[in-house]
Amino acid sequence: MPCLEGIKDDAGYISRITEATQHRNSLLEDLRDYKPYADLVSEIRILLLGPVGSGKSSFFNSVKSIFQGRLTRQAIVGSDITSITEQYRIYSIKYGIDGESLPFKLCDSMGLGEKEGVGLCVDDIPHILKGCMPDRYQFSPHKPITPKHPAFITSPSLKDGIHCVAYVFDINSMDSLSFAMRAKLIQVQKEVLNHGVAQVALLTKVKNSNEVLENNFSKMSKSMISQSQIIIASELLGVPISKIFVVENYASEREMDPVKDILILSALKQMLRAADDFLEDLPLE
Repeated sequence: MPCLEGIKDDAGYISRITEATQHRNSLLEDLRDYKPYADLVSEIRILLLGPVGSGKSSFFNSVKSIFQGRLTRQAIVGSDITSITEQYRIYSIKYGIDGESLPFKLCDSMGLGEKEGVGLCVDDIPHILKGCMPDRYQFSPHKPITPKHPAFITSPSLKDGIHCVAYVFDINSMDSLSFAMRAKLIQVQKEVLNHGVAQVALLTKVKNSNEVLENNFSKMSKSMISQSQIIIASELLGVPISKIFVVENYASEREMDPVKDILILSALKQMLRAADDFLEDLPLE
């Protein structure tokens, strides 16, 4: 019996998709059962930082889509030139459409611009890290938030602060970042280091997601073409290679892909582990 047009009949392909789906479902269960370290906080907050158009909002949309089992685009996505994200957003994730919120949130920020007065104001970053910035705060590239702002959180708790920063970059741009952007990143990283927050890097827009994972889906292939970009990211950000993850976000797709899901969920799982390490390292008092 001939196959319908557009349906693959390769037994190897079907087997790989079946195994990928099983691994994706296992990761989903692990993340559904996740609890922050020692119950020090009720939820983990992960801050997404990166240049305009790097895929920060798309990463949130992709995570939400996987947990809801359908493609969704809550966060508006910008271009490589202008940042659509003008508000600070603290996004919760639900398991299923009507499920309970999971104990982690993704915090989306305005994209970093190369020039002063363009994109996220670096002076806003300490307030975000401490948990002083309210959800839906309207960013101003020229003027950071101050304690005089009516919604400024003056006494944030450990739960309100950021527990892990994920630097987000387009993997195809790592070897062509301008001097101005590199200088801006040094400023940003200095603020993050001063606050002792966990750091990871997320490289988006990988073109070979089906080739990135080994057959058992447990690790990335050592021969993947993006190794050079991973090394560049590690040297630029001072983030160990083990803390750098590659993903292909959902953009214009109409159907979901378990292999893409594995990369996205694996990255999220490692971000939560980094946040747990940060919590475990806090002073006893």
